Amino acid sequence: MTTELRVLRREEWDRWYGKLELAFGGVPESPPERELWNELTECERSIGVLDGGDWVGTAGAFSFRVSVPGGAFVPAAGVTMVSVAATHRRRGVLTSMMRRQLDDVRALGEPLALLTASEPEIYGRFGYGIATHQLSLEIDTVRARITAPPGTDDVRLRFAPAADSAEACEALYRSTLGSRPGMLARTPGWERLPLLDPPARREGASAMQCVLAERDGEVVGYVRFHNKPEWDASGPNGSLLVRDIDALDPAAYAALWRFLFGVDLTSRVRARNRPVDDPLLHLVSDIRRCDVRVRDSLHARLVDVGAALEARTYRTPVDVVFEVEDAFCPWNEGRWRLAGDAQGASCERTAGPADLSLDVRELGAAYLGGVTLSSLAGAGRVRELRGGALAEASTAFASDVAPWLPHGF
Repeated sequence: MTTELRVLRREEWDRWYGKLELAFGGVPESPPERELWNELTECERSIGVLDGGDWVGTAGAFSFRVSVPGGAFVPAAGVTMVSVAATHRRRGVLTSMMRRQLDDVRALGEPLALLTASEPEIYGRFGYGIATHQLSLEIDTVRARITAPPGTDDVRLRFAPAADSAEACEALYRSTLGSRPGMLARTPGWERLPLLDPPARREGASAMQCVLAERDGEVVGYVRFHNKPEWDASGPNGSLLVRDIDALDPAAYAALWRFLFGVDLTSRVRARNRPVDDPLLHLVSDIRRCDVRVRDSLHARLVDVGAALEARTYRTPVDVVFEVEDAFCPWNEGRWRLAGDAQGASCERTAGPADLSLDVRELGAAYLGGVTLSSLAGAGRVRELRGGALAEASTAFASDVAPWLPHGF
């Protein structure tokens, strides 16, 4: 086949995006979804592969800043809209797009690339490691309850139209940025993403509802959810589908969950994307009634090893030399000396002996502090060359709170 890989032109977006939809099953998105993604698409960062004038591959990137351990926000490419036509699989289309994309990210000076994967096994060969996980829960609210901390009864809850409360919710989201690694600083336009509410994605439930938590007239939390009424022979058996829930303090957070547990005519609450150390796990009276499951979320790729490792801080002092393998981005290969602590870090090339040997994929997995180097070593993916170096580095890389990606892209 004769193919051409090139940058997307704005006037080609509809046809390009239509091929993406076809690769993901052929069901077109709603007009509001398409309109938003059209506006958010950075065409200068979007590429595709053409075969005879037809798009057979698509890939894009958003210009993000992501929170890292220590609270800094690091420039990162948010890899997105990746697809290969079913007629052109196993012909190098994806590899060519990943090659071009990472070269472009490097040229822009972004030390990181991030993505969420439709299939987690695809991107490891391009150096992406699974850096964050997410919980999904289906809670039996008939048999479980919330054990609320002091002050919960002082929180006022009220329904508010999702559109009318969007500004207050977005302000609260901004105030929590940096509280966890893995969170994205939303640029203008992205505040509309949580408000998308196409009927096809409600699973038969209601339009999105919003409840605000207030104290002294100030918004201190919110939850956006859908109510799915269901009945069986025994009576009402409805469920709530949680979209977003956030709060500034434990009492407000507990008040929102207690509200969800107590909605009339429902017996289940489902939440699909919560951090793995969500305080809810300690608020609920019976964890066995929560059907907790874990899956991968954010995949991270160090495009510039030195710049990426210098951009974050470390929980404990660390001074180690990594022997890094990176066949796809060979500029990263070789030995890097990382020296840092909670105040900052340096990471430079060195000719000194290596302490740890690993692939760049493992550095990506450990980068945000949610996956330990020790656990990767247990799987044979990190090799200790100096006694004690593994424990030193694994402890230093860890984050006090689990990294978490609140929403996809």
